[in-house]
Amino acid sequence: MTGDAVPAHTGIARRSPNQGTRMSTLDTVQVRQYMTTQIISFPPDMEVMSAVHELVKHRIASAPVVEDGKLVGMLSERDCLSIAFIASSDSCVAGPVSQFMSSKVASVAPDTSITQLCQLFTNASHRRYPVIESGRLVGIVSRRDALRAISDACSGTLQELTMAEKYFSSSRS
Repeated sequence: MTGDAVPAHTGIARRSPNQGTRMSTLDTVQVRQYMTTQIISFPPDMEVMSAVHELVKHRIASAPVVEDGKLVGMLSERDCLSIAFIASSDSCVAGPVSQFMSSKVASVAPDTSITQLCQLFTNASHRRYPVIESGRLVGIVSRRDALRAISDACSGTLQELTMAEKYFSSSRS
């Protein structure tokens, strides 16, 4: 089921690029290389308290709301905090996810460069973006994924700098 949204009970897997491949610039590294492809998602008619349980259980701060493979919203911890006013009564039934989700969702394409993604992250408060291809949700990319891409891209450069520093410091002795 790689590339499709999967139900909330499915674990999270991350796709990593081949280790040892040196990337010359982050402009050539694409979101598809670092995005999470197995996604915890919710249908819009799911009881929001069940969704809250899944967010807590999987230790995630938000999840896409998907209907027929298409992104219709995002449910975040912030969205769920308003449930406290409803659930403080005797019942813990608060309503469907669709009543609490954010329906205006910014997204990126799988071929978005990591440089473009980092610019989006620095210009907005989003912590993750849904990845949409041909109108369908195919992944999620987070700030941590972007940092991983930066780390991978720079690891070769850092190793070269360290080796050069060692060479020059030993030649001076």
